[in-house]
Amino acid sequence: MKQTIVSPSLLAANFLDLQHEIDMINRSEADWLHLDIMDGVFVPNISFGFPVLEAVAKACTKKMDVHFMTVHPEQYVERTARLGAYMMTVHYEACQHLHRVVTQIKQSGMKAGVVLNPATPVEVLTDILPEVDMVLLMSVNPGFGGQKFIPQALEKVRRLRQLIDAKHLNVLIEVDGGVDDQTAPALKEAGANVLVSGSYVFKADQPEQRILSLKS
Repeated sequence: MKQTIVSPSLLAANFLDLQHEIDMINRSEADWLHLDIMDGVFVPNISFGFPVLEAVAKACTKKMDVHFMTVHPEQYVERTARLGAYMMTVHYEACQHLHRVVTQIKQSGMKAGVVLNPATPVEVLTDILPEVDMVLLMSVNPGFGGQKFIPQALEKVRRLRQLIDAKHLNVLIEVDGGVDDQTAPALKEAGANVLVSGSYVFKADQPEQRILSLKS
């Protein structure tokens, strides 16, 4: 398997000193920067919106991995593409016409990802898998950082890996929620390629070392 992609989650950063946090990410071995957009409707929390995204896009040298936890994410595709985002992920549970949204994301020039909440089985993606670049499995309930890892996520990663391999697809598996030095090795072994980590990285005294530890 290729080396693990690490995507630290800005949700856990110090928002009073975002420039410092972005500088650290730019210096680090992180591959991507994960950006969680929450609307207070699809999830019970509000994070940040386009003013913050636009500022981050100007300063960040890493690929932007933008995760929309919103209703009607299709409204934001063109604006996200204009920022230069690499990946845009949308929730299966939020998209009435998922194929249309995935197509719209890809036509805008970005990679397209689909997200599943903890209670949504991977099998619902059987028909859309050939169209997507990545599947993000939530290993906590979306909306808040710092939550405890849901152990059933490991079996879910294994099932998704089997589905992808059976179809001979080049689809990444990303996992978000409670990813740290304890859960990362098991997630990699189960078949995950991309690890999102917020508190474990940004709350550490040596965040760059934490990023390295997730990669190795």
